[in-house]
Amino acid sequence: MTRHVVIIGAGIGGLTSAIRLVQHGSRVTVIEARSSAGGLASGFEIDGFRFDAGPYVLLDRPGLEWGFRQLNINPTDHFQLQRIPHVYQVTSGSEQSVAIHDSLEETVANFEARWPESGALYRQFIDRTGATYQRLQTMQWKSNPGIRDVIRTGAWRDVPFILRSLSSVFKSSRLPEPIVRALSIWTEVAGQLTGQAPSPLALVPSVIHEVGACYPDGGIATIPDVLFKVAVRSGVDFRFDTTVERIHCINATVSEVQIENETLVADAVISNVGLATYVTLLDENGQSALPYRTRRYFAKLPLQSPGVCAYLAVKGRAEPPYLRFWLRDEPDGCRLLITPGVVDPSLEQDDWYPARLIAPMSHTRAESGGKQGQRAFLDQALNETEWRDSFADVRVLRTRIPHEWGNAFHLHHNSMNPVMTSRFMLAGRIAHRSPWIRNLYLAGSATHPGQWVSFCAVSGILAADRLLADVGLNK
Repeated sequence: MTRHVVIIGAGIGGLTSAIRLVQHGSRVTVIEARSSAGGLASGFEIDGFRFDAGPYVLLDRPGLEWGFRQLNINPTDHFQLQRIPHVYQVTSGSEQSVAIHDSLEETVANFEARWPESGALYRQFIDRTGATYQRLQTMQWKSNPGIRDVIRTGAWRDVPFILRSLSSVFKSSRLPEPIVRALSIWTEVAGQLTGQAPSPLALVPSVIHEVGACYPDGGIATIPDVLFKVAVRSGVDFRFDTTVERIHCINATVSEVQIENETLVADAVISNVGLATYVTLLDENGQSALPYRTRRYFAKLPLQSPGVCAYLAVKGRAEPPYLRFWLRDEPDGCRLLITPGVVDPSLEQDDWYPARLIAPMSHTRAESGGKQGQRAFLDQALNETEWRDSFADVRVLRTRIPHEWGNAFHLHHNSMNPVMTSRFMLAGRIAHRSPWIRNLYLAGSATHPGQWVSFCAVSGILAADRLLADVGLNK
């Protein structure tokens, strides 16, 4: 019997779930509040310049390729992934910038020249974390890894590492503080404290050197564009500009999905909207099925703001690195400039090209300051000279504050997700199959240890596979 599955959200996770299910004979309807697919990984064009809306870089090529293989898609038929030679640099106060290159040898040489003996320490750090990454990699492709998986992959030896905080891992590396600050820069972007951030963030440098930080020709948005086209060809039914109002339940079991002026009978639901699934979408029957402690836990999770963003046209030589961070000694003092022009070989020296300025902002500050406070924070970032001095001229084409991110992408409380703390990663990540509501499944980055595009793609496949296994249709 063909099952009707309703998928809420046409982000990366929703798209991979949809393709996986129709390939196994399900009838799938995807409900998307926006007018197009892709979610935060989508792109858009302004004044002839093409921009990615969200993700900065692809850091997990093996995960993305694994996901595409599960869907019988050859990514090289659709786009090429280019490794970025000079990935990022971090400037903190008056300190000289710390640069992270694709080349381990180049990075080590730069460190050694400034901090004698740090090159050898960094190489040892990369060797250790690279081995850990290799052992843990396939565990990311399982919904609920068991003891057999841990033993088979040798990941049992990494259990102490997983239980540590990011700050503990870096402390044991004995690397100089400026290097540690540069390696842990992702905590600034995600609103994490290094003492609470999960240890797997320490694997990012080894991923950069061994796997590569990649950028698809055509931008990150190429990835959801490919998935959407495959989904349409496969027979997935999409309803755009449609908001889901409620997931109805009977006896703690999904029954219907209420959209505008209509209800859709659903044998199962896969939600790609993260925490909002439990906090705002379940009807009273569904809410009553959640344990009180669970509802309280969800309500108290710290949330990550998307921060403020300016989409720019800039003029001048496109100088590496691809990502340029500045750290100011003040709350929410991180700035990130993204210049994809550095990987565009067709760019002439004096061309205009697109860039993005991002200023991460704590969710608490964003919400307490309201739209006026968010706009003032954006104006402050736009007027700062550190990034402007890199260009001969700058035009601001579009801006977004957290309130506008929330409206444009229908974000839960104007947040991207819960902050990925160590505790949340180990014990609180949202399960692909709901423990409380039958026939309810979840995809997206809140179910996976990070917010990379590849993680979202993998999560959608894992959610679909849990559903297929429950009805005896798994591969």
